[in-house]
Amino acid sequence: MVTRVQTIHFDASTQLMEFVEKKVAKLEKLCDEATSLEVAMKLVKPETAMNKEVSLRLATGGGELFASKVCDTFEDALLGCIDALKAQIEKKREKNR
Repeated sequence: MVTRVQTIHFDASTQLMEFVEKKVAKLEKLCDEATSLEVAMKLVKPETAMNKEVSLRLATGGGELFASKVCDTFEDALLGCIDALKAQIEKKREKNR
């Protein structure tokens, strides 16, 4: 699976990038038919609480799955998106059975 990470309006630290790579690797194990994953992390202006947005777009053989969350930290938003994609993957599996 090809993973592309995009940061908008900020430069990501190596610690954040390692966190993203580690958590995204779990999605690859869940969905065998995944071909690519796009991670977009955006710092929303003005700078207030709840200004970090993460969106995940997972391309599979049968279409695309998408999740987006806005939280106080990029880590929380990423974990929320991953949970949403896990639920979508499970729903898709059940539908195919």
